[in-house]
Amino acid sequence: MNERVLVLGAGFGGLELSTMLSEAGVEVTLIDCSDAFVFGYSKLDVMFGRTSREAVRLPYDEIAKPGLRMLRETVTGIDPHARRVTTDAGVHEADHLVIALGAGYDLAATPGLAEHGEEFYSVAGAERLAGIIGSFSQGHAIVGVCGAPFKCPPAPSECALLLHDALTKRGVRDACEISFVIPLPRPVPPSPEASDALENAFAERDIRLVTGRRITSLEPGVARLDDGSRMQFDLFLGVPRHRAPDVVIESGMAEDGYIPVDSATLKTRFPGVHAVGDVTTAGVPKAGVFAEGAARVVAQQLIAELRGGEQPGRYLGQGSCYVEFGDGRVARVDIDFLSGAKKTGTFRAPSTELAEEKEHFGSSRRARWFAAPAAATLHDGE
Repeated sequence: MNERVLVLGAGFGGLELSTMLSEAGVEVTLIDCSDAFVFGYSKLDVMFGRTSREAVRLPYDEIAKPGLRMLRETVTGIDPHARRVTTDAGVHEADHLVIALGAGYDLAATPGLAEHGEEFYSVAGAERLAGIIGSFSQGHAIVGVCGAPFKCPPAPSECALLLHDALTKRGVRDACEISFVIPLPRPVPPSPEASDALENAFAERDIRLVTGRRITSLEPGVARLDDGSRMQFDLFLGVPRHRAPDVVIESGMAEDGYIPVDSATLKTRFPGVHAVGDVTTAGVPKAGVFAEGAARVVAQQLIAELRGGEQPGRYLGQGSCYVEFGDGRVARVDIDFLSGAKKTGTFRAPSTELAEEKEHFGSSRRARWFAAPAAATLHDGE
């Protein structure tokens, strides 16, 4: 078989998809412009000084999978009709093309954010904030979300709770005020139990929660909200507006900023082209575990087509998100978006045991994707 499979983006979706194809003996080319993978939750570890930027990087040149060609190139053009991809190094033709380029950050969509605030959703932003938070000793800190949807919906809640812990540990919490502004009606809308637990945690820690509001612009020391109100701040920790990368928008594949797909199959309207993860409107949260689950369904489809066998069932939109509550405790929300008549979120209370489970979540994927020892079996519920 000489079918050419090309995967764009080496995040959760691209890595899992390429690994499964490699295991099935299907040759695949994986393209990413970065030189390393970083788990999203590691950015909070960097931000709050629990580890270094270098320690959380997983270099792509450590990937050694049979039949997997990993290329560090920047995608500059996508022709979904011809399944032709142009990069800064040349042109790649594909029989099967999978877009897994994720969502990018649009700081310019929130005037003043780059000049007067800080963002913690990039590794560079988290690293920069590690020094800033370490010297923040008094005043008002706002954790503010500039638009929805955004990646890893619990992350801003985690940021507010971990900021409380960091200030408390340094003995300056009484001199600081913390507010959390989010456009969603509750911290974790699919799970009333998780939202209750987070709201109680905010109240216990004297963290002001403002729901149903987004940050529209920043001025020196002032944040403007979409209801016209203003909040003064001394430190602004922002979640930028998200959208698909420019090359996806320019390809004509996107509608309203993202690639529409059949939520059951992850197929786009272009024959031979799938899309998975944050770059899509698949009807699930923008989080790595959902990109990973979608990638498994696409991989199974391609393996069935190229190697023979039955097609897999539909994508069920199931996954688990870990939520840090501080003080070494982690909770878990088991999300089910597509298998039933309504979205559900089952909450497991924070514990040190779940903190260990979260660590295994990361270590098992490091082992599986980067050929480290003791590769683990993955399940849709993880």
